[in-house]
Amino acid sequence: MSLKTLATKSVQYNNWVVNQYISWLSGKTDEQLNQETISSFPTILKTLHHIWQTQEYWWSHISENNDFNFEKTLAVSSKEDVFNAIRNNSQKLADYVENLSEEDLSKNVKIESQWFQCDFSKYEYIQHVILHGTYHRGQIVTMGRAIGITDAPMTDFNFWNIYKDQ
Repeated sequence: MSLKTLATKSVQYNNWVVNQYISWLSGKTDEQLNQETISSFPTILKTLHHIWQTQEYWWSHISENNDFNFEKTLAVSSKEDVFNAIRNNSQKLADYVENLSEEDLSKNVKIESQWFQCDFSKYEYIQHVILHGTYHRGQIVTMGRAIGITDAPMTDFNFWNIYKDQ
């Protein structure tokens, strides 16, 4: 399998999972999404906001726009705003990657931030975004269970891979 195929399938899967989670969580009350529980972030909604904010940060580097505005991301706080923001970012990333070549995916992008410096390929940053979201979505399922939400959707990659075309 080529890097292009792997990257494209990965962002398509990520986009599907984001939409599965939004569909699932859209039916939950604001009280449930804002109920505090022990995790990296205190609520499900704040965890979703963090996933989106991080996707936006990495998008700014992957796309080489370097236009991430932390203050702007803080203004997004309602359930609908967070859902729309993460949905739009995930689709934007999927559309972008589908138009990249193998060479584009292999291109290194140097990042010098206040927290770290690195020089990795676009694909490695894309992989990081997806794995980061997966990590926190797992936390959301656990947080949900802790507050009585037990109907999380099945979002394993293999499940998507088998049923995506049906």
